[in-house]
Amino acid sequence: MTFTVLDTAAGMREVLTASPDRREDRLRQMLAPMQDMYRYFPGEVDLVALHAMGQGFPLEGRTEEVLDAVDQLEEAEAWTRIEVALQRAAAVQKQALPEIEVPDIFVLLVLGDPADEGFMGPSRGVTGNGSMTGYIQLTIWPTAENLARLEAAAVHELNHNLRYAPGGVVWDPARVVVGEHVVSEGLADAFARQLYGDDLGYTPIGRPHLDDDAVFEKVLTGLDVGGMENFGAWVLGDEIAQRFGGASVGVPTGGGYAVGNRLVDAYLAQTGLTAADALHVPSAEIRAATPSAAVAGE
Repeated sequence: MTFTVLDTAAGMREVLTASPDRREDRLRQMLAPMQDMYRYFPGEVDLVALHAMGQGFPLEGRTEEVLDAVDQLEEAEAWTRIEVALQRAAAVQKQALPEIEVPDIFVLLVLGDPADEGFMGPSRGVTGNGSMTGYIQLTIWPTAENLARLEAAAVHELNHNLRYAPGGVVWDPARVVVGEHVVSEGLADAFARQLYGDDLGYTPIGRPHLDDDAVFEKVLTGLDVGGMENFGAWVLGDEIAQRFGGASVGVPTGGGYAVGNRLVDAYLAQTGLTAADALHVPSAEIRAATPSAAVAGE
């Protein structure tokens, strides 16, 4: 088990201090260790294009602002903190499930685009991806909130990584439904809360809706929806989904995260398990712990 947190501080500086005509090549070099994260994408993957699509820092414009943000991450010891957090989280998970195999994982911490209104607004300056075993990506802007939550954000993504690792839950694109995605976000938040408490462990976009029964009931109606193109609106909410071409379903930003937390908390309270204990519990079993959710069981 090795966590390789890529030295993107040096990498981002090399990109942004190069002449404009060389920046794309420098960015490709920095991102190259993450290439296999996209092994199931159709056709040839352009890492630079994916960086832009993922709201990564711009290659032109606001360069000094982005370089200053690199300094802020270094002053916050972001890379060291993430590695320590992942090592701690892996140990907690191994203690709960000794048989689990924690894979070697590459970790990419990269700055987002401060000019992107969707990233800085609804997404609160942070996105993460831990869905592909062996890779974790965090794209952030160093707001006070995001700097405080670095560890929690990293272990949230680790939880996804381990839930879907070989021997765990199988994410079958042909059969997976919204309910699995919603529950997985709740489990990842619960794991982060187990380690770092509620103040830091909740994904911020979901917190405003934790006690909103209307949002809860709305998302429950979509738990059996299939087709991964539909997941964004049900989990992230309409505003974020629309940015990427998704249709609206009437869910506010982060609504799926809030509902996932409620479903998982009900299950953990009923069983007495911790989030680490429940890593591989099927989402149907977790949903069944909430009476209104059981009506639409998977």
